[in-house]
Amino acid sequence: MSDERLFSLRNPWFAASVGVTAVVFVFSVVVGFVWLPSVQRDAQFQGLWNAICSAAGVPQQWLANDAPNASQMQFSKVEVTPQLLAGATASSIGRGATLALRCTMCHGERGMSGANSPNLAGQYAIVVYKQLRDFQSGARTNAVMSPMTLNLSDQDMRDLAAYYASLPRPVAGRGLDLADAPGIVAHGAPLRNIPACAACHGGIDHKAGTPWLEGLPAAYTQAQLLAFASGARHNDISEQMRNIARNMTRDEMTAAASWYAGSTR
Repeated sequence: MSDERLFSLRNPWFAASVGVTAVVFVFSVVVGFVWLPSVQRDAQFQGLWNAICSAAGVPQQWLANDAPNASQMQFSKVEVTPQLLAGATASSIGRGATLALRCTMCHGERGMSGANSPNLAGQYAIVVYKQLRDFQSGARTNAVMSPMTLNLSDQDMRDLAAYYASLPRPVAGRGLDLADAPGIVAHGAPLRNIPACAACHGGIDHKAGTPWLEGLPAAYTQAQLLAFASGARHNDISEQMRNIARNMTRDEMTAAASWYAGSTR
């Protein structure tokens, strides 16, 4: 029997196994705590200490980060139903037209923006009303829109929504034909839990409370997708848009925004 000690660095087999184990350990640490957190946008993965805590299963409130506490954030409290704002009267539309005079600089004289603000002509009344309510409550923030809504009454917002909904939409260039639409618009990405954009925003189906996107400036649509992905915009009920946008690539956001921007003439 050999007198050579088994657990000795002089034993080439033991030394090799220790070396391989050390290399695997270092590689796992680099991948798990450096590389993977660097490609994650979620706050709980930002920084080495947060990544270690998350990997160890430590509750999120224990993490050392400066992300805003969810309990301090304002969320949308608008109850969206298909019947909301149904049957607007001519008087309501007329009052809305008067109120909309203050909106023309950004949204155009007839609801068609000449800049990168959203077009509102023909937009669903529910959508306009909900966004105004969210800007006023702080569920959605914008340097221009938030102050503009402070003095609006609930009836004012209903009238504005009725007026913009009554305006003619831009003429559709492609109609509802999705033959030339990007895959993310027509089919989504099921393996990443991304439904087709057209399933909620029209083309395949329409979900109450979701805006039509045809003709919206590409820069605006892409900015909203990025805001949803980062959590900067959080007025989507049940987090549906945040969950979708987080899983989209930049190229997919650009493709969807560009396609919708060119879908009217």
